Amino acid sequence: MNGKSIKNQVDIMKETTVKYFNDTAKDYDNSHDGKFVNCMYQEIVDRVRNLEGDKILDLGCGNGNIIKLLKKEREASYYGLDICENMIEEAKKKCGEDVKFTVGDAENLPYKDDQFDIIICNASFHHYTKPEVAIKEIKRVLKSGGTLILGDPTIPELVRGLFNKMLPYTNSGDFKIYGKKDILPIFEAHGFKIEDWKRLNYRTFIFNAKKK
Repeated sequence: MNGKSIKNQVDIMKETTVKYFNDTAKDYDNSHDGKFVNCMYQEIVDRVRNLEGDKILDLGCGNGNIIKLLKKEREASYYGLDICENMIEEAKKKCGEDVKFTVGDAENLPYKDDQFDIIICNASFHHYTKPEVAIKEIKRVLKSGGTLILGDPTIPELVRGLFNKMLPYTNSGDFKIYGKKDILPIFEAHGFKIEDWKRLNYRTFIFNAKKK
């Protein structure tokens, strides 16, 4: 596959993601994906509770469920970014006008360097078609000593390679499903210290990554 074909495939997968979640935004909580990620919310809230800082970004915020839960726990300046306009509209309805929501791309974050104390990325990273670009952007906008909390789906290693080869032919916009052995080294190579890795169940994992 030549460079142009790869670029076209990446663009198509990103467009598929946008269409899929724009179409499901209004009833996301009752969708398969909405029910799937529900098990991760409390773990994220618990992890945020133990961290310092009052500027929090939910990257790939969807319809705002995590921010809504966090607002009940602590006062902070909350930001949410999602690539899907309809998701952002739903998040605004759910979370109120005091949250700064933006339609945007993880590959080009519209924020200042060292802006956030905490960044949350839940069930979003596996959609990123340029994961290393996204990691560099996360690192750029995260303060030194700040923490990224990342949760994502996974499947057993024995079938993950074949599963990933099939993803371009699905309609959900998933780009790559990761396991512990292939996601942690990427973050470590970009200057993050991994903390508190945890398998929530056989289908999901979560970890903290502190910017050195």
